[in-house]
Amino acid sequence: MTSNNTPIHTSAKAATSRNSSGDPDKKTKRQPTPLIVYAALVAFAVISYVTLPNPLQPHHGEEPSIRHVFYYGWLTAISTGLGAIPLAFAPDLPSYWVGISNAIAAGMMIAASYSLLFEGCTFDDPKDSSSIPVVVRTAMGAIIGLIFINVTEKFLSGHEELSVGGLAGADAKRALLIFFVMTLHSFSEGVGIGVSFGGVHGSELGVFISASLAVHNIPEGLAMAVTLMPRGTSLPTAIVFAVLTSFPQPLMAVPAYVFVHHFIPILPAGLGFAGGAMAWVALFELLMEAIEDSGLLTTAVVSTISLAGMHFLNEMIDAGARS
Repeated sequence: MTSNNTPIHTSAKAATSRNSSGDPDKKTKRQPTPLIVYAALVAFAVISYVTLPNPLQPHHGEEPSIRHVFYYGWLTAISTGLGAIPLAFAPDLPSYWVGISNAIAAGMMIAASYSLLFEGCTFDDPKDSSSIPVVVRTAMGAIIGLIFINVTEKFLSGHEELSVGGLAGADAKRALLIFFVMTLHSFSEGVGIGVSFGGVHGSELGVFISASLAVHNIPEGLAMAVTLMPRGTSLPTAIVFAVLTSFPQPLMAVPAYVFVHHFIPILPAGLGFAGGAMAWVALFELLMEAIEDSGLLTTAVVSTISLAGMHFLNEMIDAGARS
């Protein structure tokens, strides 16, 4: 972790020098974008074109095709990459502002964690055949999620040679943790997309839920990007990592749509799993570093505002889904 008087190392060759006031003596050195990143961006574009269904939206009362389900799940994944775009205008940040960005990401993740746990505890679907209460399933998932992220963190701590998007050491470990929890979160969202297409009004509800998740994924992409770009990662790399966190959404949407009755009972546990893991990283990784970089009071204010804003966005999306 870093402090206001400590340089943020992006690798052995790229570091930002800072004076005692926390201002950078020079700009953060951007890591070169690997060719594989550009190849991934091209692949994203090709997939978006090749899988485009015709017509784009299923007709009213018509059963959605597997291609429709995959494509709308794919659009939610692609939208995550948009979250990195704002950082293209301010990629070089002093350590104080890196702390602010971590506080923003922490607030977003805490709000998302609350929404996941709440959704799991209040889950109600006529096709849910499980005799185990949804609260118990959600709690079990959350406990397993906490255990999983702790084991993952200990494993990553023993591998100091890690390198992610040009980051190394502690920065790489933190980026991987956030990548893991965002990806885990996407599994449950992918199941949600598939289930929504499988209902009586699936042709309309599935499209709406997918659009809502696409909007919801943009700030989640931002949360991923703020762990990478202020430390020297390039914009294309941050976009690819953000999109990759949502890859499970189209991949899980299709089997959930085909086997909807089998996936519904495990959805609360999946929501709890992602919520528990996300809460741990937000509270014990991002907030701790934000406090070191920006101070307790600033972190508390910024993360609270971020949490409230993300929660308000979630409420707006949920209200639209219910209407």
